[in-house]
Formats: sequence, C-alpha cells, structure tokens
Amino acid sequence: MKTLFHLSLPCTDIEETKSFYIETIGAVLGRHSNNWIDINLYGHQITFTQAGKFNFNNPNYVFEGKILPSFHFGIILDIDTWGITYSTLNKLELELVHQATFLKNMPGEHLSFFVKDPNGYMLEFKSFKEPNQVFNL
Repeated sequence: MKTLFHLSLPCTDIEETKSFYIETIGAVLGRHSNNWIDINLYGHQITFTQAGKFNFNNPNYVFEGKILPSFHFGIILDIDTWGITYSTLNKLELELVHQATFLKNMPGEHLSFFVKDPNGYMLEFKSFKEPNQVFNL
C-alpha cells in the first residue's frame, strides 16, 4: 500500500473552500457533509471543518533571499504536472507567490510557488529536479 498523507484544518466557509479546491485547484471532492469536506489532493486527504473565524500568527522567514510563509502546506509534483498547474492557476490571475527555483545546482533543487486559499492558508506546489532528493541534505 502506498502511504498517504492526511491533514485536517479549520475553515471559515465550506462552500467557498470546496469551490477553491475543486474548481480552481482541480482536486476531487471526497466524503462530505454540511460541516466538513474531504478533498483528494493528488491522492492525499485534506479535511476541512467549518470552524468560523480563527486567527493564526503567520510569521514569515527568509530563504535564499525570498520571504516565505512559515505556516503552509503543499504537494510535491512531477515537473510536467507542476508546469500545467502553475500555468492554469497563473491564467486565473490568482495571487501567486514566488515562482522560483530554490537550492539551484545543489541537492534538493526545486521549483516552487504558493497560492492562498479562501481561508488564508498558503498552499505550496513543488517540483524537484531530482525526485529522489526530496529529503537529501
């Protein structure tokens, strides 16, 4: 069995969250009710639960001269899927953050960009030059 990742997060509006992940990102809706939804994001399960207003202290950090959000989650894609995803989301005129190559010519070199979902979460899309270097130092 392939090991899958599950993440559960609060959200402010189920319908807006569902629309963003299904219609904008292209994920697939899984089990759901009026108060929660499961999203299939490239085979991984993200559960959003209606929680009303919430507040996170979202400090940032600097990596290779770029200011990045400390609080984020993401998905690692092959280069073709990453390119299609970036192009699709960029055409929608969403606020994409840092389409950049990190760790250039080093172990772990990867392309990355972020997009903010309706709840204020930063979702990162990565593609590693060498897929076997995801955890290399």
